Amino acid sequence: MTDAQDSAQRDSARQDNAQAAKWLRWRAVADLYHAYFTGLILTVVTRRGTADAAEFVFRVFRRQQQERFLPGLDKLGLKHLPPAVAAAQYHYLSNWIGGVSVEYMYESDRKAWIRYPPPRWIWKGTAICGVPGEVSRAMLRGWHANNGVALGDTRLGFVCTKQSVDGQDGLEGYYYEYDHALEIDQRLVFARHLEAPLFDPAAAPDLPVASWPKPRLEKAYRNYAMEYVRTAAPVLVQLFGPEDASYLLHLTGKLIGMQYFDEVAQGLTADKGNARNFTAFLGALFEAQDDAAEITESGGAFEIRQQTWKLMADVADAHPACASLLHGLLEGLAAGCGRRIAVTMRPSPGGGPPFVWSIGG
Repeated sequence: MTDAQDSAQRDSARQDNAQAAKWLRWRAVADLYHAYFTGLILTVVTRRGTADAAEFVFRVFRRQQQERFLPGLDKLGLKHLPPAVAAAQYHYLSNWIGGVSVEYMYESDRKAWIRYPPPRWIWKGTAICGVPGEVSRAMLRGWHANNGVALGDTRLGFVCTKQSVDGQDGLEGYYYEYDHALEIDQRLVFARHLEAPLFDPAAAPDLPVASWPKPRLEKAYRNYAMEYVRTAAPVLVQLFGPEDASYLLHLTGKLIGMQYFDEVAQGLTADKGNARNFTAFLGALFEAQDDAAEITESGGAFEIRQQTWKLMADVADAHPACASLLHGLLEGLAAGCGRRIAVTMRPSPGGGPPFVWSIGG
């Protein structure tokens, strides 16, 4: 091997290592926002009750469905398929990209199954014990029951045969194209006596590799969890009002930040300890979620000027109260990093981002 070849090989290895480290940071961000979304639903369940939580989940998933389903069919190359098959394959592939365990079973052009086996992504860990069945049903009403409407085929409905939160071994059901148009209350029905066919990975659809290279998949994995929070925050404000929503967003952020600092810090290769450690952690976190930030130090105190907040960028109905989720997260993460690390936020004079964070302690 020549010196030039050896140098090129070392450069390639460094680039591979740098890329792998970036993907670990992206996954740490995904884990944080995944936990926040699940936590927010549980906060609404415990602070406002099952009915309010179900309405919140319904609105979040309906909004996601209206914004993501049809464009997603294009991105995944599924528009040409029969409605039942297209809907089921969409859930299989889009959830797989986001790291969700899901199965797909074709039965006919008019009937196709999906199954989310345990452990459930959205109700990670012990969270599943705190989710009422009504809240899980609201997710299906919000998204699965509306796919036929989005496709312009009101004959398409979803039949749910199992729900994990009811003690069954997964969430499963099938899309079915009936011979007649369905009324609203017929678009989601339950048939608990039925059982999904066994999953055959060899018969499942594959992503078009050429248009989904590894870097795109890794970024999509990160964005999958962030998109749910991006949708949930403005929905919460519109549903419950700025004051109540601000409390719920902030409280959830603080609880999740405290619980998840260690896991996120590991992915960001950050240390626990003091205000300096936490400032370095925040710099890495903002970078990993594609936010620009400038850090300055004066007399042992730190200031971070966050110039962008891409999570809420271009959200037409974003309210200033949505910033409570970020404020709460940072307070919780600071508590997880070390004792007596103070975090204060100052918005820009016009309101909203950029934010100025003061870190001391």
